[in-house]
Amino acid sequence: MTELLPVAVLGARGRMGAEAVRAVEAAADLELVAALGSSDPLESLVSAGARVVVDLTVPDATVGNVSFAVEHGMHAVVGTTGWSGERLTRLRSLLADSPGTGVLIAPNFALGSVLATAFAASAARYFESVEIVELHHPDKVDAPSGTAVRTAQLISASRSAAGVPAAPDATRDQLDGARGAVVDGVPVHSVRLRGLTAHQEVLLGSPGEQLTIRHDSFDRASFMPGVLLGIRSVAQHPGLTVGLDGYLDLSAGNA
Repeated sequence: MTELLPVAVLGARGRMGAEAVRAVEAAADLELVAALGSSDPLESLVSAGARVVVDLTVPDATVGNVSFAVEHGMHAVVGTTGWSGERLTRLRSLLADSPGTGVLIAPNFALGSVLATAFAASAARYFESVEIVELHHPDKVDAPSGTAVRTAQLISASRSAAGVPAAPDATRDQLDGARGAVVDGVPVHSVRLRGLTAHQEVLLGSPGEQLTIRHDSFDRASFMPGVLLGIRSVAQHPGLTVGLDGYLDLSAGNA
């Protein structure tokens, strides 16, 4: 009989966490050994025998949670935002002392969203202008979204590598925020509206044409295939991986 992979979910009482609990319980090759809320002690992860910890908590808690997992030799799959460059640097340093441990930090677990971001980064080098609009429910605490930030970063890197100049913009007078936030030179506009879940469109334009690459998540169930992929793959990727695309074969799309 195949040994089941023991998994723990942190943030299990939240909407994403509860969905992850259901997904793990339904997976034939996984075993849910712990489902922790914010007040539950992390030490129970050790006694439960968890080998992979899924962190779907809040920015204030995620660093401590992931550090605990790494220090105890557990792999971590993280969907929580708040991982600044400084925090990532500290995590890489911590992982250096645990060379067999893997951590995946994914701004978005929806496979369609990950693919849309990859497509946008590939296409952006061929267009004069690019902007991002991300749309989420009004309970989301961060803006822009982590997905939009990563999309902008990958687009910027792609355009820079191809020698594409900055997009034209003759704006001289504007109200604060009218042109959105600027992430690595890419304008990002955030919409917060009741009825939305998670949506993003990348607008690319050149003289006479426009390409729009849009992804929509209508339900948090859309994130679960990516969460399960991360759980099953993280042990084969020691060290830190940022973005679920690091676990996907996107070579054909980047040719």
